[in-house]
Amino acid sequence: MAESILDRIKKELAGCSDAVYQSINLYGHACVLIYIPSIVDMNSLQQFITLPLKNEANGNPDWERFLERLDHGSAFAVPYHKAPDTDRAVELVVSGNALLCFEELPCIYHFQITQYSKRSVSESQNELVVVGPQEAFIEDINTNLSLLRHKIKHADLKTLHFSIGEFTKTDVYLVYIEGLYEPAILEEIKTKLQNIAMDGALGISVLGEYVTKERFSLFPVFQYTERPDSVAASLMEGRIGLLMDGTPSALLTPVTFMTLLQSSEDYYQNFYGGSWIRLVRLLFAIISLLLPSLYVAITTFHSQIIPSDLLLTIAAARENIPFSALTEALIMELTFEALREAGTRIPKPVGQTVSIIGGIVIGQAAVQAGIVSAPMVIVVSITGIASYIIPHLELGLTFRLLRFVLLILGGMFGLLGVIVAVFIIYGHLTHLQSFGKPFMQPIAPLVLEDWKDTFARVPAPYMNKRSTSFTSRSNDRRQKKK
Repeated sequence: MAESILDRIKKELAGCSDAVYQSINLYGHACVLIYIPSIVDMNSLQQFITLPLKNEANGNPDWERFLERLDHGSAFAVPYHKAPDTDRAVELVVSGNALLCFEELPCIYHFQITQYSKRSVSESQNELVVVGPQEAFIEDINTNLSLLRHKIKHADLKTLHFSIGEFTKTDVYLVYIEGLYEPAILEEIKTKLQNIAMDGALGISVLGEYVTKERFSLFPVFQYTERPDSVAASLMEGRIGLLMDGTPSALLTPVTFMTLLQSSEDYYQNFYGGSWIRLVRLLFAIISLLLPSLYVAITTFHSQIIPSDLLLTIAAARENIPFSALTEALIMELTFEALREAGTRIPKPVGQTVSIIGGIVIGQAAVQAGIVSAPMVIVVSITGIASYIIPHLELGLTFRLLRFVLLILGGMFGLLGVIVAVFIIYGHLTHLQSFGKPFMQPIAPLVLEDWKDTFARVPAPYMNKRSTSFTSRSNDRRQKKK
């Protein structure tokens, strides 16, 4: 039986030249150790599996006693499992397990001694804070789970495991705190994860598209974060997290619009500083969305509302410009988008320098050449700076896309087009839901109790209730589980 199992494993692994079949004679019984050296911990393999097997072979022959210890889990110093179902044997090997096959036994034993190459835990690159933890998730799921458990040392932190992808077999974990989450949301996500059929999952954003119902909304219904402290805080609010092996970020749901405008920095500063930073961020988020379209609409259709001195300055600057204000704005916005992407793709030591110097040089040259006006360069520059204030990349990208829509409508229909577009966007936001939770809560619907941590935040001792934006469970933060 063992030989047929071994033959089948060799057949399915044909062409995998890195697979090792190590034969060991144990009391006259042949056994084979199967593993792939590049994805197993070779030190553990030699010290806790190979060496004990060789010592056993050189000791007093007691085959029956060895089988008894093998079945009781005491034959080796590392955990191992008996697998009567040998259909998963090849999957176990390519997942980083070492298999032990015996000629006379109709089963296999597998040791999970996986060791993939991984980078060390480093500081966050996209969610920087001045005060507070600097560590961020990496691509290894076990490391990420350990970082999370380091934050939440409680048995109520639960994890559910899924294997996604026919070829990749990617490990995915749902994480939540027992008694705080919304059961209906958890069941919905579990059902969708169990029914996902794809070749492979290489990015956690792909899972988000499979799980959510709001696939065609520009606004994200998940929050992406690479910070363990953000995930821990969100779980304690009653939210649910999604971690995936190979991705240095997590998904959090439900999410609200105001949550996407908040940063970890808000909570590590005192409540005065945190509230001020949050208000400034909200103001400049609005500026990044509306400023170009308002400038184009007003200068094109409503110049009478501009003060006379300012109007004369703008008119003088635009006197020799051959393009309309809309065309001028589109040229500058597209140029800024190109510079932004170039700065992202260029190697980091020179990327930021190229973006800044490129923007200054191109803007100055465009003004001198009479292609764009100086006020337009100022407007686009302020808009670009404001867009970087938005803490979450997904919401920032949404605002960048909508800025072009508003810009075109403002250039075609004036303030009326901008106002109508803003009302349509707000109407969409009020109807948008993140797994059954209103995206605009606590603004729409209005929940005044949750305003303690919305536009500004009150001192921490007064935030003693969990937000109803994420869960309908008991929301007393100080209530202990009976």
